[in-house]
Amino acid sequence: QVQLVESGGGSVQAGGSLRLSCAGSGNIGSIYVMGWYRQTPGKQRELVATITNGGSTDYADSVKGRFAISRDNAKNTVDLQMNRLNSEDTAVYYCQARSITPYGTSDYWGQGTQVTVSS
Repeated sequence: QVQLVESGGGSVQAGGSLRLSCAGSGNIGSIYVMGWYRQTPGKQRELVATITNGGSTDYADSVKGRFAISRDNAKNTVDLQMNRLNSEDTAVYYCQARSITPYGTSDYWGQGTQVTVSS
């Protein structure tokens, strides 16, 4: 099992910045990729950014050049620096971890943190 705890959400004006953090605990050694997803009411959860334990990253087109994901494998944390925020970034942001073991693949989620961008 893996537990994820997010922090850093809040309210900001358009053009501002926020930094989200996620701390993992439990069976951390099995985690291959960590990332951030977001969800707004009535819509499916969507990928924002992911990072593997080797440092390879992937971003949604809508956040490329504005958001940066980073990971500290020693501290079991993954951060999301969000710059030049706009109203379309308003959502609940979820930290995700994918674990790979001989028994299969499992996804774990944090409780979510609200990000609100006002214009």
